[in-house]
Amino acid sequence: MQIYGSAIAMNRVFLTCAIVGNFTTRDQNENLPITPEEIANDCLEAEAEGAAIVHIHVRDTETEQPSMEVGLYREVVERIREKSTDLIINLTTGNGGRYHPSDDDPAIAGPRTNLLRPELRVEHVLALKPDIATLDLNTMLFGGEAVINTVQSISTMANLMQKAGVRPEIELFDSGDIAILHHLIKQGVLPVDPLCSIVMGVNFGFRPSPETLLYARDQLPKDATWTGFATGKWAFPMVVQSAIAGGNVRIGMEDATFLNRGMKAPSNAAMVTKAVRMARDLGAEVLSAANTRELLNLPMK
Repeated sequence: MQIYGSAIAMNRVFLTCAIVGNFTTRDQNENLPITPEEIANDCLEAEAEGAAIVHIHVRDTETEQPSMEVGLYREVVERIREKSTDLIINLTTGNGGRYHPSDDDPAIAGPRTNLLRPELRVEHVLALKPDIATLDLNTMLFGGEAVINTVQSISTMANLMQKAGVRPEIELFDSGDIAILHHLIKQGVLPVDPLCSIVMGVNFGFRPSPETLLYARDQLPKDATWTGFATGKWAFPMVVQSAIAGGNVRIGMEDATFLNRGMKAPSNAAMVTKAVRMARDLGAEVLSAANTRELLNLPMK
């Protein structure tokens, strides 16, 4: 039997905590962190419970809406680094790819459009040089809008990240995204051993199921390091599925708002505690941030 991924071969996994995201609101869970201080504190508490990587979006502190403000990212990163140098920081670049066709003329951008040049989508990454930054390969329907990531835009962002010493984490929402990944590796834009996430549960993308995970895993480059995760009610079940299938794991309020059926998560840290216990119950060693940094060959920033 072929063993996929380094994690299962060594019976070791690392855990990413996705802290806030773009879509979760305090109406869904009042414990969602919003301010830079709250986000940074949640990151540090997640590390204390076993998270090696924290995936970070920021919010406007007044409107609570997603923001690309470099100053907000800077405050979060600086607050984390004051307390932890081991914790691996992963910043999003997902904002800036959305097109909302106006009702009267679809050729005219509607009010929810946030399309940006690729250079602007990585502005905060180039300024702050985190360990990792996400790189979305998807072009797909997303709610009432379309997310657009052209190969040219993806390539520009990837090149800028890597020149800044930041490792891309490739976000894969459907099988076509994996085809793009192989194309970019062949073109020399991305390394032959990419860091990948298989994203399940977003409408019109990968369905959350064991069959989907195994199919997507089998399409990845043979030297990929990968995490499988899902949104909503599938978030915790996919912790188990990903670990069994040879991947790493992810959990957090970006992906889900409940800790158990009928019980909202009191914090990101509580979600990490549960996911770590689940992985250990499978017999896996959950790697620390320092050990994960070594595994991924990430230098100290």
